[in-house]
Amino acid sequence: MRPARTGLLGGSFNPAHRGHRRVTLAAIAALGLDEAWWMVSPGNPLKPAAGMAPLPARLASARAMARNAPIRASAIEARLGTRYTVDTLRKLTARYPRRRFVWLMGADNLAQFHRWRDWRRIARTVPIAVIARPSYNEAALAGPAMGWFRRYRRRPDQAKMWTQWSLPALVLLRLPPDPTSATAIRLANPDWWHRPTQHRR
Repeated sequence: MRPARTGLLGGSFNPAHRGHRRVTLAAIAALGLDEAWWMVSPGNPLKPAAGMAPLPARLASARAMARNAPIRASAIEARLGTRYTVDTLRKLTARYPRRRFVWLMGADNLAQFHRWRDWRRIARTVPIAVIARPSYNEAALAGPAMGWFRRYRRRPDQAKMWTQWSLPALVLLRLPPDPTSATAIRLANPDWWHRPTQHRR
């Protein structure tokens, strides 16, 4: 059996919404993945704690949004005891040697990727697929990380060949945009985990 092809999408999921689901399903198709894992973060070092719902509430919203899709939502970083992506990937690749992982992230994260701990080591551990977000694309392409990545960029029409790429490797995926925003959801319903609303798929 070939190794399972697994996409990893980390985030606060505060709350999870249809945009997360739609871009993940599109990434699964574009990359030829077997499934994707939503890793609900115990706490993002680059995001303020104010306004962050408790982990169990965010995990519940992610599991509800992932239902009936090849998406597994978990709080695996809390179980692994990791806070930084570089440490999470080190433990995941050791724990699951029969899986091939690709890191999924939005263009907003690429714009600040140079601020992540040991970001070059992350790039040398797994391929990275960046999902375009119209309001962030320009900043992402002009950012320090992309300046380093330019020599390692792969063509989108080769995306399903990612398991054969030498590392580092980055591909920009132009997927159908979704305007849904967790920030907008929180503005409309700041205590959403106490008074949840239905975020339709």
